[in-house]
Amino acid sequence: MSLRLENVSKSFGGLRAVSDLSFEAKRGVVTGLIGPNGAGKTTVVNLISGILAPTNGRVFFEGRDITTLSPTDVALTGVVRTFQTVRLLGETTVLENVMLGLCRYGETSWMSGILGLPSARRERRDMAAEARRLLDTLNLGAFADEVVDNLPYGHQRRVEIARALAAKPKLLLLDEPVAGMNDVEAAELGEMFVSVANTGIAVLLVEHNMRLVTSICSEVYVLETGTLIASGTPAEALSTPAVQMAYLGA
Repeated sequence: MSLRLENVSKSFGGLRAVSDLSFEAKRGVVTGLIGPNGAGKTTVVNLISGILAPTNGRVFFEGRDITTLSPTDVALTGVVRTFQTVRLLGETTVLENVMLGLCRYGETSWMSGILGLPSARRERRDMAAEARRLLDTLNLGAFADEVVDNLPYGHQRRVEIARALAAKPKLLLLDEPVAGMNDVEAAELGEMFVSVANTGIAVLLVEHNMRLVTSICSEVYVLETGTLIASGTPAEALSTPAVQMAYLGA
């Protein structure tokens, strides 16, 4: 087991954004978290990643209670996330953006970097080589030296995911990663997510693209106004009357 939420709730004043939510995201598979706009999906991701603290309930990762940890400490446990909007350093290169994901593993001091000491130069070369290797595996090697702002949106999304993978996650939280993409781009990213999960990483996918969800998720949890209304395989969850009424408009 990788991620487990137990009776998690979050209130903002008198508004209950998430209510008594319990679910699991296991290692080696893609787990879907879906629901209409305003269902509380991004709030759940923020609760897992430490950006928000639950009003009630507990969040566990690999058996450890991470409920009260800061976002930095949550990240140090191996939880890495992406956001609904691309958050890259647009005026720097693809390679430099991906190298940022490796910085947490650096061992030389910032002063060594400023002084250009051999140890710092060697570490930077090693990081660049690792970033290029990762870019090659994601079919982004040809764009390593391109400025991010010059890339199309779909490629920028792939760079963001490459940066997340550079941080060596144990749990990857994907918040609407294919928003704005066409079906071909979404399918290509979906194959990437499955490949990532196959390496033993737990992947939690928050998404509106139902074609993608049904094709790559092993299990799906469905939210409506912060409450879990269905779970199971994609076919099981989407066939329930509550989901068809609330999410699909049937």
